[in-house]
Amino acid sequence: MALIELDLAAQPDPTLGSLPPAHRYRISGLLLAAVLLLALGGASTGAPTLWRHLGAMPPPVGAETQSRLLGDRVYTIASAGGEMATTAWQLDSPPRRLWTVRFPARVTGPDDVGFRGVEARQAGDVVLLTDGPAVTVVDAATGTVRWRSPVGVTPLAGGRIGITQTQVFRPGTVYDQASGDPGLLYFSSTGEPHIEPPVRTEIRGVDLRTGATVWTDAAGGAVNVFKAPGDAAAVLVLASDRLERIDGDTGAVATSRRLPKIGDSGPAGGSIADGLLLVRYGDYAFDGQEVAYDPGTLAKRWQRSVPEVLLDPPNCDYLLCAGPRTALDVLDPATGRAAWRAPAEADLGEHGGYVLETDPDVGAPRRLVDRATGATRVDLAGWDGALTTDPDLPLVLRRSLGAGKSAFGVVLAGKDRVQMLGASTGPVSACTSDRHYVMCRGNEGLEVWAYSS
Repeated sequence: MALIELDLAAQPDPTLGSLPPAHRYRISGLLLAAVLLLALGGASTGAPTLWRHLGAMPPPVGAETQSRLLGDRVYTIASAGGEMATTAWQLDSPPRRLWTVRFPARVTGPDDVGFRGVEARQAGDVVLLTDGPAVTVVDAATGTVRWRSPVGVTPLAGGRIGITQTQVFRPGTVYDQASGDPGLLYFSSTGEPHIEPPVRTEIRGVDLRTGATVWTDAAGGAVNVFKAPGDAAAVLVLASDRLERIDGDTGAVATSRRLPKIGDSGPAGGSIADGLLLVRYGDYAFDGQEVAYDPGTLAKRWQRSVPEVLLDPPNCDYLLCAGPRTALDVLDPATGRAAWRAPAEADLGEHGGYVLETDPDVGAPRRLVDRATGATRVDLAGWDGALTTDPDLPLVLRRSLGAGKSAFGVVLAGKDRVQMLGASTGPVSACTSDRHYVMCRGNEGLEVWAYSS
């Protein structure tokens, strides 16, 4: 889980790394024959599975490129000639180009703070195109630019309102990067370093269609701002002395809770996991306390002691866990106490009601386990990678075949088994998936298959 100290302005997210290389496994002739049969006609047991190749799209070309599978569309993004170009493709058979939009690319220098790379996100009837800290919002139907923001925008549930935050610093506190002076730095939303923390943080709710400010809120110093879990458009604001739930449509404070110190320590930062808002008390470099709050009512659920942040912390996406990789406990969200011990040297993540266990070295999935007990529900041995990143989507799996080809399977919610989908007819790599599609880079470009079951 990401940890941000409240006495520091949040630094931008680091650039996303590439996926780990797939590990090849020996596959028996019988399994290969079964995969090819499934590719042609569907599963022999249960309901038939559709695995249909829709076609290919040209990959983005440029210095910095990305492709994103979002719903029934693919967005390809490339930086070239000082411009950022994004093309939207409709996933028909074959895929159909909808529009291309171009805007000036961000100019970066050697001292720039590392931001996450270019990105595309769809919210309602607009698409948010991110380049560093800035966001260009375009019409989803036409690609027409509607408005721009110099800082990040977080869409809330419903796709109508987005959230921005801006730190306000005392004049004369910008850090002289040429000096190389040591000491703590505090970063603005645009990545500008300062030698003092912000005086206040301004939070705005903006209309995603127009960019107009709908409401404004402010808090002293630095704060953590979270999109509230669930279907309601709501924001959670964690300050050094209080916790608030704000109505995303109106900006009204729906619920507020004072956060007294625990001993000599106040809130230092927070995160969301397992449907709870977790508040860390005390300096992360030392032992401290963690308190869990209900994100809807802000009621306190439990409190536990936590050690200093480990040098090599385990990866527990969306999941409550505690301890080092060699002795990692999964916690009961109702009590905060250890529910079961994970195997040594494993990364964990919540996925569709299961816990997904993966190999931290090569990223290969190992198994899906019961959230409450840790018992194996689905053995994933032999699969090279899990393509799905959203824990609410079906888990699509990939296995390497000969000559660079791949076979694909899916675990549907509550099925407790891998259902075979089909296979590629040529070499593929860099695959991703969503609820109905799989996309890979192949010889013909970005190849897309439709699946259902």
